[in-house]
Amino acid sequence: MAPSEAQPAGEEAAVMAVPEAVGSITPPDMTNTTDTLQAEAEKTRTAMERSMDQATRTADGFYKATEEAMEFGRGNVEAFTKATQTYMTGMQELSKQAFTVMQSLNEQALQNAKALAAVKSLRDAMEMQANFAKSQLEKGVAEATKLNEAAFKLAEQSSAPIAARMTLAMERLARPATPATFQ
Repeated sequence: MAPSEAQPAGEEAAVMAVPEAVGSITPPDMTNTTDTLQAEAEKTRTAMERSMDQATRTADGFYKATEEAMEFGRGNVEAFTKATQTYMTGMQELSKQAFTVMQSLNEQALQNAKALAAVKSLRDAMEMQANFAKSQLEKGVAEATKLNEAAFKLAEQSSAPIAARMTLAMERLARPATPATFQ
């Protein structure tokens, strides 16, 4: 080696000592750090499991509430359909009854007109007409009463399914909401 290429003796010893120094460094105690990391990972996993469990219960609660709401709505539609069918059938019956009453009153009026045509005196005609009017009025009132009763009964029957649904809705609204509903 040339003198300019020669390294000073102190430097050479220092360079030679580096591999020895690196080999003599011992890593810190990793057992403690590993245990801490594992404990923290376990805590995180447990917290995530709890969160997922709570989210699942909440979603199940919402799903159940949605199903109940849909079922309640379906029940409302069925009640409305039943009420409408009852009402329409009842109205047909009432119409038939009213037509029958009107037909009967008209037949009586025709019979009275024929009887009046055969009367020989004005006094008999007036008496017959008074009796006819009285009879028609009594029959009309009696039949109107029957029709009113039938109409009232029809109103009760046709509104019963809707009233039942309203009662059910009020009962559901009266129940206090609980957190368990969504769990």
